[in-house]
Amino acid sequence: QVQLVESGGGSVQAGGSLRLSCAASGTTHSSYCMGWFRQTPGKEREGVACMDTADGTTDYADSVKGRFTISQDNAKNTLCLHMNSLKPEDTAMYFCAATECVVWVPCRPAQMNYWGQGTQVTVSS
Repeated sequence: QVQLVESGGGSVQAGGSLRLSCAASGTTHSSYCMGWFRQTPGKEREGVACMDTADGTTDYADSVKGRFTISQDNAKNTLCLHMNSLKPEDTAMYFCAATECVVWVPCRPAQMNYWGQGTQVTVSS
């Protein structure tokens, strides 16, 4: 069973930066598509950035392109989200997710089979 544990959330002022990390364990499949999703109260969970960890293909939500970067550290089995130029509208609970994939899957919550517990990001103006 894949387990995902996020860390790195916190509070920051607008324009600041944060790095989220997701430590994965129990990964037995040959390849995974992984990503970061976020959710605010009363809204649906949305995809922020996803990666095919086999070939490095990435996809970003339009709202974060040019500001966020998804990366992986294979040695540590960790997925990271580097967030720069943060805006108050980036405030949300951020979740790490994963699914077994042979081909690229869309960066949508319904495509993911495994989820972390989430980490809060708060950006103040």
